[in-house]
Amino acid sequence: MRVRDRLGISGRRQKQVTRAMELGLVVILAIGLYDGNVGVVVNSAIALAITFLPAILERDYDIPMDAGLTLWITTAVFLHALGTIGPYRNPTLWWWDHVTHALSSSLVAAIGYATTRALDEHTEDVYFPPRFTFVFILLFVVAFGVVWEVIEFGVGGLASLLGSDKILTQFGLDDTMKDLMFDTVGGVLVAVWGTAYLSDVVGALTDRLDGRTRGAD
Repeated sequence: MRVRDRLGISGRRQKQVTRAMELGLVVILAIGLYDGNVGVVVNSAIALAITFLPAILERDYDIPMDAGLTLWITTAVFLHALGTIGPYRNPTLWWWDHVTHALSSSLVAAIGYATTRALDEHTEDVYFPPRFTFVFILLFVVAFGVVWEVIEFGVGGLASLLGSDKILTQFGLDDTMKDLMFDTVGGVLVAVWGTAYLSDVVGALTDRLDGRTRGAD
């Protein structure tokens, strides 16, 4: 069953929400340009570019990206970009950063899960037991989260040295540990429900691997 069917919302409505968030990203980008805020401009521009990936993957690589998956990706990048214009620094919205980390890490986990399952199904020489897959997804997400925190620290330090706006901001060790905790939450969600939501993507990746193998032969 596709993601759009499991969400209980029509594919048409999901596409409308996705388009609304894409328009919202354009507005956030315009706000960043108007205010001369480099961090907002860079984050919103990258987020807007990512929203085009589902269409590219489906058109050029035959990876099925239904309305639900597209909505998932767009929601993650939109909430992150929206956070740069205020919510990340608003004490009353302390939970915003945690939500965006969980969503973003779930996308990273989905990539790791789909790739692992595709390799498992592609060849009999590779077998990943369910428990190993679960642990691998968690380790994959946490490792990516650690790398991301290091990047945030480095970019923030460089911005301070140059006296420029911070593109990425780190709010201290306590915040970093909470980020990694919510990264793990996103990984757990995908590790538990990945089969239900990503089977079409796994099947398409497996077919592409099979096609490459036949082509090489």
